[in-house]
Amino acid sequence: MRFCIKIKGRVQGVYFRKFAQEKVVSLGLTGFVRNEPDGSVYTEAQGLADQLEMFADWCGEGSPMSKVTSIEVSMKNDEPSECFEIRK
Repeated sequence: MRFCIKIKGRVQGVYFRKFAQEKVVSLGLTGFVRNEPDGSVYTEAQGLADQLEMFADWCGEGSPMSKVTSIEVSMKNDEPSECFEIRK
């Protein structure tokens, strides 16, 4: 299962991607996270449903310096990924 999550608010320039990577690794998920031109952050995470729900909950709270105003979560079937990476 793969969650696609778009996070809006003050989420760029506040280490959101680094904290997201740490959270994903601690949950045993794979995928990627990247900044979007509109100022949001987009992430795809793959793994077990329980861990994905925990990650989605974390995205709603964000990193210590971020201020999340909303998240949009969707699911898709995709080829498995082997790691979690920060993309530019």
